[in-house]
Amino acid sequence: MADNRDDEGPAQYASPPCFMHELDPEYREPFSDWTDVRRWRKAERERLIGARLVVSADARAAMSARIADGLDALIGDIAGRMVSLYWPFRGEPDLRGWMASINDRGGRTALPVVIEKGQPLVFRAYRPGDRLEKGVWNIPIPAEGDPVLPDIVISPIVGIDPGNYRLGYGGGFFDRTLAAMPFRPLVIGVGYELQRIPTIYPQPHDIPMTTVVTEAAAA
Repeated sequence: MADNRDDEGPAQYASPPCFMHELDPEYREPFSDWTDVRRWRKAERERLIGARLVVSADARAAMSARIADGLDALIGDIAGRMVSLYWPFRGEPDLRGWMASINDRGGRTALPVVIEKGQPLVFRAYRPGDRLEKGVWNIPIPAEGDPVLPDIVISPIVGIDPGNYRLGYGGGFFDRTLAAMPFRPLVIGVGYELQRIPTIYPQPHDIPMTTVVTEAAAA
């Protein structure tokens, strides 16, 4: 799935106690200006993407396999369920093999599609072998098909905080999409342990993941 609404909406925070950063090294001073939040999110996004790209392809493949095992343990019987995944981009966990296994076990799969900037995503059914075309950022998307509504949404993260709020790519698609759906699916963020951060400075419109699965655990 695409992104968190990182570049929209005002932020308001109370002033922190003086010297709090000296008492708690994880403490981050809240921002009072939305411009500062946007600037921080952009820098943090670039840092986290760079950090995962430094990890070798073999190591990422091994972590992706552990994430797939964690998803199976969390979801259980997949038969008859529609799962939206994603096409891996810039070092994200590659779950395409797990996607194929869902179809082999009686489930169905879909991919998200950007229709228009500032609008919710739609989901189109997809199974390995179906025709693809290039979408936003040249990421492959299903070339045809009517929209579907997934029971489970698997969303890659750039960063994740202890409240399961997701830092995405800044396009705003993720929250719009969940807000527009007629029911709340099971929403699972997937990523690596190195992407855990103390906060994303969540805004009122941000929607947290139901849970998060990394190569280490589900949370």
